[in-house]
Amino acid sequence: MPAARRLVMAILREWGVSLSEDALQEVELCASEVIANALVHTKERCVVTVRRRAGRVRVEVADRCPELPHRERDAESTGGRGLLLVEALAHAWGWCAAEVGKVVWFEYLETAEAPCPTHGWGTADDLRALPEVA
Repeated sequence: MPAARRLVMAILREWGVSLSEDALQEVELCASEVIANALVHTKERCVVTVRRRAGRVRVEVADRCPELPHRERDAESTGGRGLLLVEALAHAWGWCAAEVGKVVWFEYLETAEAPCPTHGWGTADDLRALPEVA
């Protein structure tokens, strides 16, 4: 699983996808969750596809298990929270039936410009110019 996750990240970096470092880490976390679900529930290999189209990055994980993904909302459960995490972090996610099994996917919207590390408060050069707050 780490190799697949690293490959997803290498592809996004090679393509120069316009995402902040925080967003890239979120994509990596979502990829880890979806890939892990496929491996744990099928005990088989899965196919990971990365697509980029119209300002969106989409990661798809295909497996041979026909069982539909579900989010666990029981506080006592020891697992099943990965899709809740994907739902919270990704701009969109879902699944579709495949010829054999299913494909679980999530998407992130590219930003026109990755935000600066100061989260919009300015850059190191112009912080001195900010008015003082009383």
